[in-house]
Amino acid sequence: MNFENFSAHFRAFHGRLAGFGFQSPPILIGGRGRAASDPFREHAPVRAGEIKISLQGVSRNYANEQGAHLVALQDISLDVRSGEFLCIVGPSGCGKSTLLHLIAGLDKPSGGEILLNGRRVSSPGPDRILIFQDHGLFPWLTVRQNVEFGLRMKGTSKQELRERARHFLQLVQLSQFSDSYIHQLSGGMRQRVALARSLAMQPDVLLMDEPFAALDAQTRDLLHDELERVWRETGQTIIFVTHNVREAARLGDRIVVLSFRPGRIKSEFQVELPRPRHMEDPRVVQVAGQVMDELRGEIQKSIESEFRHEESA
Repeated sequence: MNFENFSAHFRAFHGRLAGFGFQSPPILIGGRGRAASDPFREHAPVRAGEIKISLQGVSRNYANEQGAHLVALQDISLDVRSGEFLCIVGPSGCGKSTLLHLIAGLDKPSGGEILLNGRRVSSPGPDRILIFQDHGLFPWLTVRQNVEFGLRMKGTSKQELRERARHFLQLVQLSQFSDSYIHQLSGGMRQRVALARSLAMQPDVLLMDEPFAALDAQTRDLLHDELERVWRETGQTIIFVTHNVREAARLGDRIVVLSFRPGRIKSEFQVELPRPRHMEDPRVVQVAGQVMDELRGEIQKSIESEFRHEESA
């Protein structure tokens, strides 16, 4: 690798770190970079509650164009408890979205099994709702009609449709926009419509795949507050994938760090900070710094893999 390539590689690495929402060095106090009084405990037990989702030795392999097998996820064993807010972070290509698709039943594991309330997940179902970054809203329907859509497909009565739509639009503070169309809303408001539509289905588990990644910082912070309030009021079980470690520290009860491909659970952090939290709180920054320490080597592996691929192309 010549100096010019190395410099480009180095700049890309720091740009990738910024993309993970980490812009300042971690706050390190005491021996080995561990704070003298930690706001969290690594590998601590999650808060009380029955097990809602159980992943037992889950792996996912894919065949590439040359017929070779790519191992996206390997031996993932994880329990998620009822009412828990679990955040998953990891470098690009580690299988975070793949893991959500498996839990949603949109894909099948190559090995292991996934249990929901003790029953094996084998297909999609209304007990698991996946919210994507692009909302998936129908532009020809009003806000209320979008919220009602899934319920209408289930054959819900007209009266219950209206009652549930009204309730969840109130919950996300969009009642006054119930007759608006999607193009008339801001990006943040569209995400709230997607959240209301998902909650109206009353799923057991809400799966969120980087839902706020495309939003500006101000809108994102407001939606953090909204999501935390809705989660607190509904007791919903949430699995939230993000590249932003500070977002994970802001929202999560627990943070799971995945390694670079094949994705494995590298470490877990139990976040014990009081709520509500704020992105700029020094304690949130401190937790994010500790998580970033675990991630930094995995991000480096991701960048090196991409660099090798470019050189061989």
